[in-house]
Amino acid sequence: MPSEWERGYDAGYRAAHRSDVRDITTDRGTPAPAPEEKKPRKASAYSKRYGREFRRIAPRFKNKRGGWKKNGYRSAVRAAHKAAKK
Repeated sequence: MPSEWERGYDAGYRAAHRSDVRDITTDRGTPAPAPEEKKPRKASAYSKRYGREFRRIAPRFKNKRGGWKKNGYRSAVRAAHKAAKK
């Protein structure tokens, strides 16, 4: 006589492989409403000005291979902020 564990395992196995049960993948009812898509935030005039200045100033703080010099990124950011304020 099979043990309680074996009976439970066997019953679960048979239930998982039955074909007479309802297919839950197709019968899902009404779909949920689609969420409204948010518009991307508009860039401020200052952030645009800062971006332009950063791209203009950045080469001064880079080495010949194109990487940042030591402390170069931080210096470029500060210089770009200073230039954008003017």
